[in-house]
Amino acid sequence: MTTRTRTQSRTQKLTRLALLTTIALIIFIVEAQIPPLTAVPGVKMGLANIITLVTLYLYGPKEALSVLLMRIFLGSIFAGQMMVMLFSLAGGLLCFAVSVVLYRFLPLSKLWLLSMIGAVCHNIGQVGMAMLVMQTPEIVWYLPMLLVSGIVSGIFTGLVASYLLRRLDLAQTN
Repeated sequence: MTTRTRTQSRTQKLTRLALLTTIALIIFIVEAQIPPLTAVPGVKMGLANIITLVTLYLYGPKEALSVLLMRIFLGSIFAGQMMVMLFSLAGGLLCFAVSVVLYRFLPLSKLWLLSMIGAVCHNIGQVGMAMLVMQTPEIVWYLPMLLVSGIVSGIFTGLVASYLLRRLDLAQTN
């Protein structure tokens, strides 16, 4: 492979990762504009995580972490919610760490399971950070409701990511 070919390949990869980050950011911002689905604070579908999962399976952990961190950082700035960044980082990094370990063992057909476990970990990370920041252990009472929503949203985002990955694979083979 020539130097020019390697440079083109790296540029294409960087461009694709930038596009994935942009898509994740747009989904995040649009979802932030949707009124809450429940009376429980913090319950969201986490649809931007579909893109993180797709990136993890297409490119690997390092690239998925980059997309995740850029989405959290830029999303917090664009949404004007810098305090939320702490909660998103805590949940996102715990979810990511668990997902990276599990994705090596779970086939694409079980992506819904990986996503569900990741969503539950995300909720645990967020509640843990909230307890630290607010110094209020009573916040743990939100956890059961958040775990239920994490299970539902995790399964949904995992199924969507799995479908998207299969469609991308079909598009590349045609």
